[in-house]
Amino acid sequence: MLQILGAIFGLSLLVIVHEAGHYLFARAFGIRVTRFSIGLGPVLVKFQPKGSPTVFQVCAIPFLAYVMIAGMNPAEEVDPKDPGLYPNKSLLARTLTIFGGPFANYLAASLMIFGLAITGWREETASEPMIVEDVEATSPAGKAGLKVGDIILEANGRPIRNVKELIEVTAPRAGLPTSYVIKRDGQVLPALSITPQKIENRGIIGVTPRVVTRHRSLPLDEAATLAITRPWQYTVLNLSGMADLVRRRTTEGLTGPVGMGKLVAQQAEKGMYDFVQVLIAISVALGSFNLLPFPALDGGRLVFLGYEIITRRRPNERIEAAVHTVGLLFLLGVIALVTLRDVVS
Repeated sequence: MLQILGAIFGLSLLVIVHEAGHYLFARAFGIRVTRFSIGLGPVLVKFQPKGSPTVFQVCAIPFLAYVMIAGMNPAEEVDPKDPGLYPNKSLLARTLTIFGGPFANYLAASLMIFGLAITGWREETASEPMIVEDVEATSPAGKAGLKVGDIILEANGRPIRNVKELIEVTAPRAGLPTSYVIKRDGQVLPALSITPQKIENRGIIGVTPRVVTRHRSLPLDEAATLAITRPWQYTVLNLSGMADLVRRRTTEGLTGPVGMGKLVAQQAEKGMYDFVQVLIAISVALGSFNLLPFPALDGGRLVFLGYEIITRRRPNERIEAAVHTVGLLFLLGVIALVTLRDVVS
């Protein structure tokens, strides 16, 4: 139960951060935000600070969050003389208000990375010698009888000290019988002949190396560099993964709220460090996903703002609203499909 509550809290916190980004940028430019809701469903608690146009509320379903920015609802009457409405603000104000959500997720990820780095960043390095941590049962190594704890001493006559050297020998020998010398329980066994399997144009035998883990507090400059570069690395991985899904025309690999909740709960069970690490990855994923130039997402709205920058005229409001509505329906359908799959699995 604690892991489930932690997962709900962690995911909700990231969405609250996203919506807070929109809220803060909107308020900075004098745009009215009429509602900031934490959770969905019936309202449990709400309050409106004196002099603030915003009603802050907490709802019965403590998951997700949203803000209502005055003038963004297509069905809303827009008074051209009202300076607090989103459509009446400058292009810069509207652009930064939309960009504020993803920016907040990236900023939160960077701050979490920086915090972990200065308190004890975890570094993992493959063991030397090359100790086998796991063997895939149906792999060439598994069929040849390799076991967890075995030490690979040689491959194709070359001494092996670590997994890097093992890959250098094995990768080009897909389909070729190769001699491996193994040390087990302190004894060197007779050489085994293993034929590496060809996967993604390289040979593998199906073993995972043992990893040595250590924690160390990084200097401030290293921590700051990591806080900037790591979100970018996650973004590249996310984009390449989404591009692969598009190429293969599949939703396999996409994770919905339920799947994310399971993942966060699993990492929370391992400890605070793993819990924060998965929140970092999800925060970057939320930021990068919302920046995609797709209708209904922040990136889709930025595309229309880009059109305004280029043409120096605003797009037709009805056309923009229709495009975002279609995009939203499509996204809801994908989310429903992925969520159903996550529940069943």
